[in-house]
Amino acid sequence: MRYISTRGAAPVLTFGEAMMTGLARDGGLYVPESVPVLDDIGGLAGLSYEETAFRVMRPFLGETFGDDEFRGLIAAAYSGFSHAARAPMVQLGANHFLLELFHGPTLAFKDFAMQLIGQMMQAALARTGGRVTIVGATSGDTGSAAMEAFRGLSNVDLFILYPHGRVSDVQRRQMTTPVEINVHALAMDGDFDDCQARVKDMFNDFAFRDGVRLAGVNSINWARVLAQVVYYFYAAVALGAPGRSVSFTVPTGNFGDIFAGYVARKMGLPIERLVIATNHNDILHRAIASGDYVTNGVTPSISPSMDIQVSSNFERALFDAYGRDGVAVTASMAELKAGGFHISQGALQMLRATFASGRCSEEDTLATIAGVFRTTGEVLCPHSAVGVKVAGDYLGSVPMITLATAHPAKFPDAVERAMGLRPALPPRMADLFDRPERMTRVANDLPALQSLIRERTAS
Repeated sequence: MRYISTRGAAPVLTFGEAMMTGLARDGGLYVPESVPVLDDIGGLAGLSYEETAFRVMRPFLGETFGDDEFRGLIAAAYSGFSHAARAPMVQLGANHFLLELFHGPTLAFKDFAMQLIGQMMQAALARTGGRVTIVGATSGDTGSAAMEAFRGLSNVDLFILYPHGRVSDVQRRQMTTPVEINVHALAMDGDFDDCQARVKDMFNDFAFRDGVRLAGVNSINWARVLAQVVYYFYAAVALGAPGRSVSFTVPTGNFGDIFAGYVARKMGLPIERLVIATNHNDILHRAIASGDYVTNGVTPSISPSMDIQVSSNFERALFDAYGRDGVAVTASMAELKAGGFHISQGALQMLRATFASGRCSEEDTLATIAGVFRTTGEVLCPHSAVGVKVAGDYLGSVPMITLATAHPAKFPDAVERAMGLRPALPPRMADLFDRPERMTRVANDLPALQSLIRERTAS
C-alpha cells in the first residue's frame, strides 16, 4: 500500500511513513494510491468494534504492523471507552438513528482516531528509539483527545494551538489541566483557521520541521481519517448492510469525518447519501450549492468545533473530483490563499453526486436540542443537533444515521439554554473545574511560536 500527495510533488510513502509525516512536503495531504474494496462486508455482522476495526483498516497498513501487533494496539486504544459497544446507536424516529461517538476518554468522536494513532505512533517510535514533536491545531475536541492520547509519553512532545476564547470551558480545561510536562496547551490569538494556518506554516518550513522532527495528528494525518472509517462500517452493518443501503449525516467543519464516510463508500459500503451538515459558518454547504469555495470570515457559534472556513480535508475530496490531478489541486489551493476559488463544472458534478449538504442556524440548533429531548429523552450537544436538524431534510425510506460527535456536557451552556437543564460531566471528570490550569497565551506569530517550541523541546 502506497500513499501519494494530493499535490503530486511529494515522495510516495508507506502507511507508517505517511502516519509519521502528516502533511506532505509539497503542502498536500497523503491519500492511498488506490482504495481497496472490502470483500466480505456481511462478515462484519455481530463482530466487536475492535475486530471490525482490524478488518477495515488492515488492507491499508502494508507491512507497518503485524496482525497480532495491530490487534493489540486496537485493544489498548479502546479499552478506556465507557460503553461496551464503543459506538452504540439509538433510534430517534422512523428510519433515523443517532450514532453516539462520545463514549471515549474525552467525550468526543476524536477519541476513536486519536487513541489509536497514539498507540500506533508509540509502537513505531519504540522500534527506532526516535522522538517526535507533534504540533496540532484544534477547534476544541482534537486538542483534548490528543492530550489524552499522548500525555506522559517519553518520546513525544505535544503542542496544541487553540483559538483563545473560542472553545467551551470544558474543552479548554481538558487541554489545560493535564499535569504531564510533555504536553503544552497554547491559547493563540485568532480563530481556528489561524491556528491551522500556523501549523501548516511550520510543516512547510523544512528547516524547522526537520530540526524538531515535526509530526502531525490533525486530520491532515491519513491515519486519523482511516480510524474514523471504521464506525461507518460498524453502524451500517448493524442496520443490515450490505443487504440494504444506508445514509449518513455528519456535522463537520474540517471535512475529515465525512471524508472517512466517502472512503467507506469507495471500499464498497452501500452508502446512498453523505450529507454535510454545517452551522452558520457554512462554506462547505455554499461550495456544494454554488461551486464557489470562498472564505468570508468566522462568526463564533454555540457549535464552536465547526467554526471553520478552511476545511483541510476538502482538498482530499477535490483531488478525486479533479481526476487525481495534483496540478489542478495545487492551483485551487493557491487561489484559496487569496480568498477562494471556483470548482470546475466536472469536479462539481462529481462532488454533488457524492455529497448533499445543509445549514442549521443558531435558533434551529437550540430548537432541535429541546425538541429531541422532549420527544426521545436524548440530550444532544449543539454539533450533533446541527446534524439532526439537517438530516431531517433528507429522511426517507433509506435508514439515516446521524453522527453524534460530542457529549452534551462538553457544551453545557448551550444545552442549558436550549432545554433548561445543565448536563453533568461523567463521574470520572467531576472534578475537572477544580483542577489547576496550565497554558501559555501566544500571539498569531510564526517565528515566536517556533521559538517557543524549540525552547521547550530542547529542555
